[in-house]
Parts: sequence; C-alpha cells; structure tokens
Amino acid sequence: MIEALGYYLLLGAVAGTLAGMLGIGGGLIIVPVLAFTFEAQGFDEAIIMHLALGTSLATIIVTSLSSIRTHHRHAAVMWPIVARLSGGIMVGALCGALLADQLASAWLQKVFALFTLLAATQMVLELRPIASRQFPGRAALAGAGVVIGMVSALVGIGGGTMTTPFLLWCNAAARNAIATSAACGLPIAVAGAGGYWIAGSGVVSLPPGSSGYLYWPALLGVVATSVVFASLGARLTHRLPVKVLKKAFALLLLAIGVRLLWV
Repeated sequence: MIEALGYYLLLGAVAGTLAGMLGIGGGLIIVPVLAFTFEAQGFDEAIIMHLALGTSLATIIVTSLSSIRTHHRHAAVMWPIVARLSGGIMVGALCGALLADQLASAWLQKVFALFTLLAATQMVLELRPIASRQFPGRAALAGAGVVIGMVSALVGIGGGTMTTPFLLWCNAAARNAIATSAACGLPIAVAGAGGYWIAGSGVVSLPPGSSGYLYWPALLGVVATSVVFASLGARLTHRLPVKVLKKAFALLLLAIGVRLLWV
C-alpha cells in the first residue's frame, strides 16, 4: 500500500503539471496509470477500469474548483453557457457512469483507448474546428451537454477535449472556450463520480477503502499533489517549449492508446 501511495502522489504531480502547462485534462493520463497500478496491486480485473474511471472523475471535482477560480478571476467564463450546458451534462454523465457499469472492464478499456487515440491525433495535427455558427438554443445546448457528459463519464475525463472544440465551433473566443470548458468539468465530475459511486455500491469484489467505484487512497493521493503542481505547470508554460512538449505528450498518448487497445 505504501508503494502504491507513492505512485498516486507521483501521478498527481505529473497530471497536475501537464494540466497546468499544456492546458489538457488530467484524466487522459490518470485513468491508464491508475488502471496499470490497480492491476499491479492485484485488484479484480473485472472492475479495474471502473475503479480507474470513477476515481479519475472524483479527482477532477477538486482540481476543477481551482481552475474555475482562476478563470473566473480573469472574467473568462461564459456562465450563461455553463448554466445551459450543465443540466444536460449532468444527465449525460450520470447515464454514462451507469452505462459503464453494464460494460465489461475490457470493453471500457477499448473505449478509452480509442478516445485517447482520437485525442492524440487531434493534438498532433493541431486540428481545430472552424467557427461557423453561433450558439444554438437552450434545447440544443442541453442536448450537446448530454453527449459531452456521457462520453466524458465513459472515459473518465473532465470533458475539455470535447467541450472546448464545441465552443470554438460556436464562435467563442479561445480564451473563453477554455475557461468555460473548465467550468463545465465540475458538473461532469460531480455527476459522473456520483454515478460510479452508486453503480459500484453493491459490488462485493471492491478493494478496502472504496466507496462504489471510487478508490479513496488513489483519490486522495492524486489530489494531494495535482492541485499543487498545477500552478507549477502554469508557470512552466512561460519557460519551456510548450508546443513541442504538447506534441511529445500526444505521442505518449498514442502509445498508451495502442497499448490499451491491443492488450
């Protein structure tokens, strides 16, 4: 357990630094590392991905609060858009978590792997949607929120990979799109983590220290360092070649995606 706690603390430091420096969600790195660590600890293979996804979403609750505060201080969050997306996001995230409970861990791993490959490809090619429309009405925004929330819960992320491109497509300025996407990560994380907690509450093979599919030793270890190191990552943005590092990270994601897909 002590050795595993060291991995969780290190994972939080790495994920926090990357999130602060590259502007990416930590879930893309937290989920696979948790899955590998849980496997090494001898957890039941049938629930490893469920535990990794649920725990990843729970960490985002804490880290998103820090990010939201920073963006709000700079008046960059489009709160009316957050409000219109959040209802659908929470419904979608809850449904995504409950759907994940019905899927085998191996299938969840492949879903995550495919999503990781898509995200990495987007980062390598620097694909960005063309701002070609204005924001739709409330019903359409709620529908978009359902899709974003469901996919995010299925892959254990805060949704920035999907929300930011959607907002850019709706002609939002890049600064506002990133900030608003960060704010949308909180309802995704709350509803998604809550769904994984509920879905796993009756599972008998959970390791000690679990609440449903949330594994507290990993959750607390990751959060303890990720919040601190996120600010360090933000400072490193001004000192390191971020574009080069982002490409390198994308290549790492490609390797992780291939590894998970073919295991």
